[in-house]
Amino acid sequence: MTALTLYPAIDLKDGQCVRLQRGAMDQATVYSSNPAGQARAWQDAGFAWLHVVDLNGAFAGRPVNGEAVAAILAAVTIPVQLGGGIRDMAGIEAWLAAGVRRVILGSAAVKNPALVRQACRAFPGRIVVGIDARDGNVATEGWAETSAVSARDLALSFEDAGAAAIVYTDIGRDGMLSGLNLEQTVALTAAIETPVIASGGVGGPQDLIDLRRAAVGTRIEGVIVGRALYDGRVDPTEALALLAD
Repeated sequence: MTALTLYPAIDLKDGQCVRLQRGAMDQATVYSSNPAGQARAWQDAGFAWLHVVDLNGAFAGRPVNGEAVAAILAAVTIPVQLGGGIRDMAGIEAWLAAGVRRVILGSAAVKNPALVRQACRAFPGRIVVGIDARDGNVATEGWAETSAVSARDLALSFEDAGAAAIVYTDIGRDGMLSGLNLEQTVALTAAIETPVIASGGVGGPQDLIDLRRAAVGTRIEGVIVGRALYDGRVDPTEALALLAD
């Protein structure tokens, strides 16, 4: 079996590292007032990637926590993927030039698919499509709006675009420690060729074991873990071992 990548999540709100429940900004738990220090800690724990989201930016439609992101980039040597409020080529180019390895486009994938295609052509292997689903349909604008587009149809529409991966998040499970929506995640990978990163709901080691089993023979390439890492429900060393080759 191929190893799965574990992406520790650093969600930024008002310059702090937080976790939300089901994407609700008023349900934020602050875990660190020093995102760069937290990033360093995850690097020191052995993680090979970081998943960073500018939560304020996702709602505002423009980058808001740029200073915190820049501090994270300066603090670590492992690659960072960044999403939240990036809605135009200038923003994509600026963050890639600043050292972000991959840019995640979520709301833009629904509202400006041409931008995603243009970015994928301009920056091969460095654009990720973020698909955040509520009851199977795609949510946008920091999950404040739910579209009529299904997650599967959106993923299929970008099959020929050349995206590096799709981050698939079940909003109803995000931050709830209730387990990944493996059924929908596996079904999505069966419909497309693009690699998929699972997200939303990891609550403990058993969820990683279940993912490992479910991922056999699929295009699931990794998983994003947030609250369970911060709460100590998932130990970094154990988690990396569970997802190793």
